[in-house]
Amino acid sequence: MRIGILGGGQLGRMMSLSASAMGYKTLSLDPNSNAPAAQVAPSIVAAFDDVTAARELAHRSDVITYEFENIDTAMIEAIADKCPQGMDVLKATQHRIFEKQMIEGAGLQVAPYVPVRSVRDVIRARDVLGFPFVIKTCRFGYDGKGQTVIRSEQDVRSFTNQFEETEYVAEAWLPFKKEISVIVTRGTHETTTFPISENIHRNNILHLSIVPARVEPDILEEARHLALQLADHIGLIGTLAVELFIMEDGSLYVNELAPRPHNSGHYTIDACETSQFEQHIRAITGMKLGRTTLYTPIVMVNLLGEHMDELNPQTLPSNVKLHLYGKEEAKQGRKMGHLNVIAASVEEALQTIEQLAIWKETVL
Repeated sequence: MRIGILGGGQLGRMMSLSASAMGYKTLSLDPNSNAPAAQVAPSIVAAFDDVTAARELAHRSDVITYEFENIDTAMIEAIADKCPQGMDVLKATQHRIFEKQMIEGAGLQVAPYVPVRSVRDVIRARDVLGFPFVIKTCRFGYDGKGQTVIRSEQDVRSFTNQFEETEYVAEAWLPFKKEISVIVTRGTHETTTFPISENIHRNNILHLSIVPARVEPDILEEARHLALQLADHIGLIGTLAVELFIMEDGSLYVNELAPRPHNSGHYTIDACETSQFEQHIRAITGMKLGRTTLYTPIVMVNLLGEHMDELNPQTLPSNVKLHLYGKEEAKQGRKMGHLNVIAASVEEALQTIEQLAIWKETVL
């Protein structure tokens, strides 16, 4: 069986490596001939709006998956027959309002929101949500891109004076205590979740994923239950990352979804019986899912472009697992790789990260 992967970034690379270990061949599609996935398996070099190339990918593959959700509609239609994940979930997660409606339809909470398509809607959002609130583009936003925090009347005027004709959603600002991620995988036989990670962000980019999460067990069990409920409601096949906010009273709000393996699940490569990438391949190929047992406490820490000058692989301790993605240029804020730090406790792992001194700021 050959697995086609739409997208050749680091997630495609790690999918390919897991698939290869299981005896599957992979073929990715990406405009960069030296994309991370292209370095480990054959690829089709084509733009993400090249429908002819998408049809070629489908023709040469038995099953198709994707590593990101911002896929052109015509491309989606070209691969639909070969994609067991289905297109409904993908289309919903491409658009923040549709995503929220899908989450609410499953009985889960999201932050109060107001659709914004005009300057008048911005004023309505201010009146309904109060200060502060966040305005996000409905499409093509990630790692904080396309987001504006509105804290005052001056911010409202500034945003409306530069208003661009596109779709936005305004969300209430939730003063959450912690953010967590549940990685849930649903196959044709069963559904599994991985141990839940506690996430810490810097500049809207994931910095740390801490496992086990430092959260009360009853809240973690509720989060797991909600992820399973959502997976069943949407008929998920494959892997879904569910990011949740924990409020001071212990209530849970879904922040956003990613219908694929996710940055916050990278710790599974070195700490779990089955990685999120192997589990995803198992799900889309119809295999039974693997066990998700956590073997050890672990902290995943991202390596961005600005950290690469400080990274010296030769000096890394033996409990630190290095994963680099093969990207050519180390840009500010660009994810170049990650470290998985294994230790007897998450506190010890965090101390190791501090001692590495790769990150200029303190870890927490």
